[in-house]
Amino acid sequence: MKDKVTAAKKNEVIVHGTAASPGVAHGPAFVFLQRDLKAPHYEVESNKSAQEIKRFKRALNKTRTQIVAIKAKIAAKLNEQEAQIFDAHLMVLEDQALIEETIQMQRDSGCNIDYCFYKVSQNYIKCLHQIKDDYLRERALDLEDVTDRVLKNLLGEESSSLEALQDGRIVVAQNLTPSETALMDESNVLAILTDWGSRTSHTVIVARRIPVPAVVGLHDLTEKIHNGDEVLVDGYHGIVILNPTQKTLARYNQVRSAHESLRKIYAQSVKLPSQSMDGHRLALMANIEDPQDLDAVNEAGAEGIGLFRSEGLFLNRESAPDEAEQFEAYRKVIETLKPLPVIIRTLDLGGDKPWKGQFFAESEQNPFMGLRAIRLCLEHKDIFKTQLCAILRAAALGDVSVMYPMISGLEELQQANRVLDEAKKALRKRGEPFAENLPIGTMIELPSAAYTADILADHCQFFSIGTNDLIQYMMAVDRVNDKVAHLYKPNHPAVIRALKAIMDTGKHRGIPVSICGEMAGDPLYTGLLLSLGAHSLSAAPQCLTEIKYLVRKINLPDAVALADQALACKDSDSVHALLTDFYTKHMEDVLDGVNV
Repeated sequence: MKDKVTAAKKNEVIVHGTAASPGVAHGPAFVFLQRDLKAPHYEVESNKSAQEIKRFKRALNKTRTQIVAIKAKIAAKLNEQEAQIFDAHLMVLEDQALIEETIQMQRDSGCNIDYCFYKVSQNYIKCLHQIKDDYLRERALDLEDVTDRVLKNLLGEESSSLEALQDGRIVVAQNLTPSETALMDESNVLAILTDWGSRTSHTVIVARRIPVPAVVGLHDLTEKIHNGDEVLVDGYHGIVILNPTQKTLARYNQVRSAHESLRKIYAQSVKLPSQSMDGHRLALMANIEDPQDLDAVNEAGAEGIGLFRSEGLFLNRESAPDEAEQFEAYRKVIETLKPLPVIIRTLDLGGDKPWKGQFFAESEQNPFMGLRAIRLCLEHKDIFKTQLCAILRAAALGDVSVMYPMISGLEELQQANRVLDEAKKALRKRGEPFAENLPIGTMIELPSAAYTADILADHCQFFSIGTNDLIQYMMAVDRVNDKVAHLYKPNHPAVIRALKAIMDTGKHRGIPVSICGEMAGDPLYTGLLLSLGAHSLSAAPQCLTEIKYLVRKINLPDAVALADQALACKDSDSVHALLTDFYTKHMEDVLDGVNV
């Protein structure tokens, strides 16, 4: 069997997935294993009991060394406060009750120590999860993490942690969560490949932010590939090539050069106004996750931040950041970009962004329909109020707005505004300076919000359409499930009509409407969104140069004609053909001049 695998590895293998982030990358694979560990169960001879106990203690010591190293790395990368969460993990390793009960079970049962440790720790975890006290429930999460590390060491399995990335690797995983990518050494990531996911998954957002090529929806790639395998990634067309030949590598060098030429052409428009040939303005803003993204924002010539994903401050930690820490992050962004506007979205955890903290001790059967975004904030008003206080204080330093995610209707918007009023009252009492008239925005990403936009308009100052979730909920398609990814269609006639209805409402009520979902970063939709009445588009910084180049080549009457035709279409393919023809026609000068 081993010889067959070796022989197969010599052949070039092409795997197709979904193009998620553009670019070409070539390098060795780093396979990030994400599977539940199962301890084997077998009997041990009585005269070998001492050896089992020694093996257990060696595993504990090795785990302790690993956690200390991780803590030091986090302290260096983030700060000492962030690193302190691992103190709780170290305390688990010193828990004599857990250790002694494991050893006693081994002596009494004669079973292997791996199984004994697993059974004892699972009993502890189960008990902790049942306790109502939030602090003790959090300790269950610590115990789960440590148990996993100890078991890996007992079983002799090397951890394929993303923290171990080095020397430039192509990350291959079933999927990547925000907390997993938070520790990833981005400087050593050449590309990202996942079995699961779609163009709107968190993995894609990370890939575009770094930016590196990404292909998702590769199904069982993690079962076909090994650490160190040579991989070529085509993020333009969603192609992954294992063991590429020299001929293939040469061809993709030409592809890379052609796209590099295009990037240079687009970059010539960075400092020019974002307006159509007949003078119609379309502001181009950037999406960011943390202050580290600001260099890319400036390089792209963005006109501000249209979406500051504040949940990035909460990930990879078990307790929420305090007001001072949040204020400092917001302050840095605001003062660096001043006088450009910054729109901060309040905490949007849940769905494909679970937080391994007190909110998510128990998993949900359908997290996208569950306790997420504004629902989570209104359930935990103390966390929400703290964040709003930080935003209000930071907003006194520049042009800042706040927007609420996943608003379903008037009741939630009013509740959120009441918490905002409470935050203002608390700051007045403390004598803290803050933005008294902070502009409020509502994200339109649920069908219920789209159909009641005229009602919501009385209680906010702007709309921001989150197309990722709006499409997901309109089409009843889990946007991170590659099995139904083909049903996730931004070009569906229902989506086009919904966008027009929302923007018409904004126009009639006199409030601006922006787009901050992935449609905003796809130049195929630029002409359509411009003609429907979008005031601004907010996307990953590296998407903005091509979009600005395209905007400057469009006449608004041509775009309006495109929208009229698209709205008359009865199926997605017809809409896609129209948009593709419009894009090709307006970009033919660069596309013909550069062979891609």
